[in-house]
Amino acid sequence: MYIRVRVTAGARKESVIEVDSKRLEIAVKEKAKDNAANRRVVELVARHYRVPVKSVRITRGHTSPAKLLTILE
Repeated sequence: MYIRVRVTAGARKESVIEVDSKRLEIAVKEKAKDNAANRRVVELVARHYRVPVKSVRITRGHTSPAKLLTILE
């Protein structure tokens, strides 16, 4: 399954908002430095969809706020 994600790094409060069934808007406290924000995004998406963290991968957009994630089932 593919999920499109819009990420806001360095936010005051973490949140996951489901825009529709294939799109999420995520705010994370971590800065976009040393891959910290990407790791946190993967953790939050895994928790949201109730899958293991190993099942979530960033397919596209490693350095961009707009990301495409793959969830293996």
